[in-house]
Amino acid sequence: MKTQREATKIWLAAVSVCLVWSAGCEERKPQAKPVVNFIAVVHPVMPRETAAGLEAPPDLSTEVPEQPELALSRMQPAKPHVTPAPAPEPAAEKPVEPTIAPEVTTEEMIAAKTETQHDLDVAEHNLGMAQGKSLNAMQQDLASKIRGFADNAREAMRAGDWTKARNFSKKAEVLSEQLVEGL
Repeated sequence: MKTQREATKIWLAAVSVCLVWSAGCEERKPQAKPVVNFIAVVHPVMPRETAAGLEAPPDLSTEVPEQPELALSRMQPAKPHVTPAPAPEPAAEKPVEPTIAPEVTTEEMIAAKTETQHDLDVAEHNLGMAQGKSLNAMQQDLASKIRGFADNAREAMRAGDWTKARNFSKKAEVLSEQLVEGL
């Protein structure tokens, strides 16, 4: 019995022979010339007697009557007159909003000042360590957040809100330590 492989080979050989046989003769047949539609142009010949007997064409006047002048009309209704808005009066200065901050004793305020300044110094030192190095996108984002927290802490210090300043400076310090660890 023939195996599957031998049957495939025989089948492929038969297909190849059929393809070669159906391809045509080995000799090339000359190509037939293409048929071209040919139309002869014939100029009509007029007898001389009729050409001399024609009269000249009559002169037609090309006067165009004047158009009556059209009255101009508006396509849209007239726009209503709008009075300009009165100039705004100078606003009175806004009263400064009071800052709500918990009462802090002098010892707590001194401790908050020293802790805030220490945290800001550490954050600035850590940012200085990362300054000359190339940072990836996440590290650059972290550095910008550190700068933002440090700026917020300084602003809170100017406003006298030492609790808020301590919170912002602590956040800046923690993030700066993460930045230095990632370098």
